[in-house]
Amino acid sequence: MAGSSSYTAMAMPKRCVPGGTHANAPRPGCTQQCALLPSSSRLGSNSKCRPLSVSPHHRRRLGAVVSAGGNAGRFGLDSNSELQVSVNPAPEGSVTEVELVATNTSGSSLSLHWGALQQGRRDWVLPSRRPDGTTTHEDAALRTPFKSLGSNSTIKIEIDDPAVELIEFVVIDEAQNKWFKNNGQNFQIHLRTTNDQEKQSSPSKQTRGRSSEGRILRKNRDVMQLQSKPVSIQVNGFVEVAPKGPTVLDLLLKSVQDKDGHDVLCKKFFKLGDKEILALLLEEQGRTKVQLATNYAEPLILHWALAMKAGEWKAPPAGTLPPGSTLLEMACEASFSEATLDGLQYQALEIEIEVDEDSYKGMPFVLRSNEIWIKNNASDFYLDFSRRVTKSTEDGTDGGKGTAKAFLETIADLEEDAQRSLMHRFNIGADLVEQAKDAGQLGLAGLLVWMRFMATRQLVWNKNYNVKPREISQAQDRFTDILQNLYKTYPQYREMVRMIMSAVGRGGEGEIGQRIRDEILRNNDCMGGMMEEWHQKLHNNTSPDDVIICQAMSALIDYLNSNLDIKVYWDTLNKNGITKERLLSYDHPIHSEPNLRSDQKEGLVRDLENYMRSLKAVHSCADLESAIGTCTGYRVESEGFMVGVKVNPVNGLPSGYQELLKFVLDHLEDKSVEALVEGLLEARAELFPLLRGSQDRLKDLIFLDIALDSTVRTAVERSYEHLNNAAPEKIMYFIILVLENLALSTEDNENLLCCLKGWNRALEMASKSSDQWALYAKACLDRTRIALVTKGEEYHHILQPSAEYLGSLLGVEQWAVNIFTEEITRSGSAASLSLLLNRLDPVLRNIAKLGSWQIISPIEVIGYVIVVDELLTVQNKSYDKPTVLIAKAVKGEEEIPDGVVAVLTPDMPDVLSHVSVRARNSKVLFATCFDPEILSELEQSDRKLISVKPTSADISYRECAESELLVTSSTTSEDDKSGPSISLAKKQFLGKYAISADEFSDEMVGAKSRNIAYLKGKVPPFVGVPTSVALPFGTFETVLSDKMNKEVAENVKILMENLNKGEFSALYKIRDAVLNLVAPNNLVKELKDKMQSCGMPWPGDEGEQRWEQAWMAIKKVWASKWNERAYFSTRKVKLDHGYLSMAVLVQEIVSADYAFVIHTTNPSSGNRLEIYAEVVKGLGETLVGAYPGRALSFVCKKDDLNSPQVLGYPSKPIGLFIKQSIIFRSDSNGEDLEGYAGAGLYDSVPMDKEEEVVLDYTTDSLITDSSFRKEILSGIARTGYAIEELYGSPQDIEGVVKDGNIYVVQTRPQM
Repeated sequence: MAGSSSYTAMAMPKRCVPGGTHANAPRPGCTQQCALLPSSSRLGSNSKCRPLSVSPHHRRRLGAVVSAGGNAGRFGLDSNSELQVSVNPAPEGSVTEVELVATNTSGSSLSLHWGALQQGRRDWVLPSRRPDGTTTHEDAALRTPFKSLGSNSTIKIEIDDPAVELIEFVVIDEAQNKWFKNNGQNFQIHLRTTNDQEKQSSPSKQTRGRSSEGRILRKNRDVMQLQSKPVSIQVNGFVEVAPKGPTVLDLLLKSVQDKDGHDVLCKKFFKLGDKEILALLLEEQGRTKVQLATNYAEPLILHWALAMKAGEWKAPPAGTLPPGSTLLEMACEASFSEATLDGLQYQALEIEIEVDEDSYKGMPFVLRSNEIWIKNNASDFYLDFSRRVTKSTEDGTDGGKGTAKAFLETIADLEEDAQRSLMHRFNIGADLVEQAKDAGQLGLAGLLVWMRFMATRQLVWNKNYNVKPREISQAQDRFTDILQNLYKTYPQYREMVRMIMSAVGRGGEGEIGQRIRDEILRNNDCMGGMMEEWHQKLHNNTSPDDVIICQAMSALIDYLNSNLDIKVYWDTLNKNGITKERLLSYDHPIHSEPNLRSDQKEGLVRDLENYMRSLKAVHSCADLESAIGTCTGYRVESEGFMVGVKVNPVNGLPSGYQELLKFVLDHLEDKSVEALVEGLLEARAELFPLLRGSQDRLKDLIFLDIALDSTVRTAVERSYEHLNNAAPEKIMYFIILVLENLALSTEDNENLLCCLKGWNRALEMASKSSDQWALYAKACLDRTRIALVTKGEEYHHILQPSAEYLGSLLGVEQWAVNIFTEEITRSGSAASLSLLLNRLDPVLRNIAKLGSWQIISPIEVIGYVIVVDELLTVQNKSYDKPTVLIAKAVKGEEEIPDGVVAVLTPDMPDVLSHVSVRARNSKVLFATCFDPEILSELEQSDRKLISVKPTSADISYRECAESELLVTSSTTSEDDKSGPSISLAKKQFLGKYAISADEFSDEMVGAKSRNIAYLKGKVPPFVGVPTSVALPFGTFETVLSDKMNKEVAENVKILMENLNKGEFSALYKIRDAVLNLVAPNNLVKELKDKMQSCGMPWPGDEGEQRWEQAWMAIKKVWASKWNERAYFSTRKVKLDHGYLSMAVLVQEIVSADYAFVIHTTNPSSGNRLEIYAEVVKGLGETLVGAYPGRALSFVCKKDDLNSPQVLGYPSKPIGLFIKQSIIFRSDSNGEDLEGYAGAGLYDSVPMDKEEEVVLDYTTDSLITDSSFRKEILSGIARTGYAIEELYGSPQDIEGVVKDGNIYVVQTRPQM
């Protein structure tokens, strides 16, 4: 059923085809039973059939079986035809009907070779009730010819024998002597549903088992059970604390940085328990000095020296000693002095010192307090003079915008210590978690970026420090324990914490690694050479590099029985990022290549395999075997390398979970990955509720989930080649698998799950041969793409600024910084999903006959190609040459820039969005390109002159000569000269603050209000028109001039003068000023009287606050006169902005089920005989505003209004809904002018805020119920036709549908 995630195959017993006189002819009497999962390979000249249907709804009935409970199945016969089987199960005592349709087989001579099976009998029985033309074949089978029906061939079989359980058959093309079978076996149609089958297919049963086909039967759960939607929560009764304020040292640093003449050359914070010490190297008027400050409370003495290199102590020159210092043999001592800043106390010390290329390179020091020596984690403190702070960015401002800047700078200060070893890095990371949490999401983003730079080898892992493996794993354990607690306590950070844990690794089991290392050398005669060097490195430290080295050694050992191919060793290292230079860079470098003998193979294979497990258990969070072992206990064959390590199974695992994980491990190397991926996803789905609990060993479950996720990705990537020629249903099924995996790794995954439900429905539609399935699937594909883009933008917004700033502080290579977010995205399922969508897209477009383009405004043009990322960024630009703009992103609310003759984009703005209307009004070619290859080719024409010519469904383009442009330009110039500028008549206030609909006139309100009043009583009875009142022209100016608003008026006057001087920043300041207006009492009284006399609710009856909400909405409508888009649009047509007047149309909001926009002439084709409309769920703002995705679109012939044709299904992820309320609509005198359409430039503001709802189209009757859809769309078309007839000209109409009733809220001439 739609919305179910149970899409695993269920086995049925399968009779095998025996041998005989004809190798291909099936005979009854076979005793062999076998399970069958049919091949998905395409038919060539052989007689195998491929199943086309992998619907989640029917998945368990695939293979050679079509079940009465499944109702339908589909199998490919050859590349152009398929066999469709449907079963109409019989009530007890009546006839079961079976229909078979072979598509695209006109002119062929197909027959069905068949028989029936009864319970307990092995031989075929030949039913007495047979289709016309049936003959008996060798007294053992029936032959029934297919009958032609158009381009298809059909057979209908009726079975009235209740003892018959199934029909078994093959299809024969007798003219070509070709037998179509199912992977070499018979097809079967089950006519009775057994109790066991009913039990397995019942959605109320939460059972899971193993099918006889060797696949896991997934629980029949609603996918929305996997929803994770973070909310603002309270922890232990307290709301999450805000980030901590700056300390006295933060304030001191800022005051030094802000002080004129001071240049901070380098800085570093050191931890002193819960206190800190700040060390600065400053340059002031040509002099260099070190300044130390601390918030440590007890008196402190500085014991310090200078150094030419790290680790050195040299007594400083006498001229550098602070007052009161004591000079010792190799150091100096001086006392800190007390100081205050903004009332906060601290201790400070200043040392003047000469620093240049030939002088001192750093300052080592320790501290003494009451005869207690204080060091830096058992080491000396050290201020490295060479580690200079990052200078300001090119624009003159400090970097770090959009980051937890202070936290990132703290990380940079600690990086030198972190480079000593992974143990140091993980311990520092653990210490920083609380500070990251206090900085909120951006703090955790900084921690993730740091750990990710580490994991991708952009930072030093070890520098002159010996550390034991167990010490690294203990540091990892501590770090991940703290992260686990953060994951539990702050659900809104789960996704970020999970990614940090992925970069850190699990930790643990270091002692085993130590033992295995010794045994490799001791037991396998590996002393000397590469193995000895590796051994020495491992004694010094171990790192994720050792996993790769171990893999390279294992790959090499496979060649020991033949010639030793050292290239295998280097290939394995290099493809995982380890070069010869990196091997030589270790503190204990690896110089030599492996030199092994064949007699060492057996022992090395055993020991390296065991050692690999230990390395992965410590360093790899994505290793599935070690993750499973940690949660369930290790299997018997692993006990050899686990001696001495006790692993207790995690308590509370679901029943049968260990068997499920064993199934996964047993199928890891399967060539066909579907069974494996289904098992992996079932394991993740079972784990999902546990990851939301307070499990003591939550960390182990998180790492298990990470490993399951990673294994899904690698398995799917392994299957790409097998999908090259797969049927679209097969690709759709893999999309469903990968999408579920992505959803399980994503917090706030409601949209992804709704996409998943949509794909399940699309697959079900395909299995039933719906003529709309490809069109519906294309909408699912578009929505899924939007979800991926949105997620990528979210990662980029949160992570990339931190990557750029921290990367600059740490000296990370620029290429690694530039692709940071991209690599994060690639490392998840989103990349696999995107690849599958790209593979399916052209297939769906071909089936649905969509073509490569959607042409929104069909104009033939010539212009120079310019490629931009976003139309929004250039909307106010003027191009001095005719320009064909290739815009990678178009939201829908932008303006078309001056000089642009065409906008081509891969984005999908609605045909009726603001930018689409603007393009048509301005005679600009506007089109969406669905083919990335075509778009790439156009982008390669950047700066070239091309001619672009649209047809009804396609676009042709070519490079052209300048002479063609000159001809076009001269014609255009003549046209430009003849076009007058647009003028407005200034409107006056006529003495009324509020008027009713019967008072609307062109002197008081705009066309929007007048048109809606005109419709009242003239439209057909099935069309509703809301009651309306208005605040007429001049009301705003009158309110502004009221003495109670004198201060606001003076402010607006100054800002207007600035605006007229070209200071466009004044626009938003004017808008803000307008919001400060106070309502005159007469306005409030008149508006109340008019609304109540018209039967509209008065907001003030619900309290003063409700009136204030309404008043603020009115002011926002007025203020929208100065929004940037409107202002620059009027400038382009030389319209006097000062003469623009704004009335406000007041209407009750109809709490809509759907909103629509109608153009009574098809805007894409210009066909006047055809109505075009778009429909969205909820309010219409998602249709006309900058909301991603497409609306449902349809056309309807005016001479056949009861036959709407759907052009596209909706892909908008969000719908807007609102309770019963009031909306205040802009109605200016600058709209619907001849030669200029100002509609949509100004704001309409509801009194209450709309609620954003993630849309589930699988429960929307407009999508799922064809009768309801036809009724609603036909009603919308009839409404458009009636209003066009009323006005006598094409109309642009907006309206809503509520409880099946249609309401029109405005109409205007279609431009």
